[in-house]
Amino acid sequence: GKDIVQFAKAVEISHSDIGKKVCRTSTSGAGSDKTKFGLYAEASENKSTNDNTSLCGGMSKGGSAGNNTIQQTLRDFVENTLKNNKNWPTSTEKTSGAASPAPETNDNAKAVAKDLVALNSDEKTIVA
Repeated sequence: GKDIVQFAKAVEISHSDIGKKVCRTSTSGAGSDKTKFGLYAEASENKSTNDNTSLCGGMSKGGSAGNNTIQQTLRDFVENTLKNNKNWPTSTEKTSGAASPAPETNDNAKAVAKDLVALNSDEKTIVA
């Protein structure tokens, strides 16, 4: 967990524009309101009541469940989700069986890797 935190801090300091392309929260696209994003937290919660997620790139419930209208990125993920060496490489849920999606082994590591692979070649060189 400490290595990813240091990596994220280095990216944020030297090239914050790259950090904005990694772990971007998303909207669910549900209902008529597509302006609410996942909100990074120490644990994922029941998506019918809020948008709290501990998954890199986690999405909101949509509709009236949450109220986060700002897309969060790698910096927010590190500050709010990776506290106290939690959620790396696997996300956690506040109440077992209640989070959607449920945590899967190495889900955060896989999500970060997916975002890094999606960077263009110049950005990959900078990150490397």
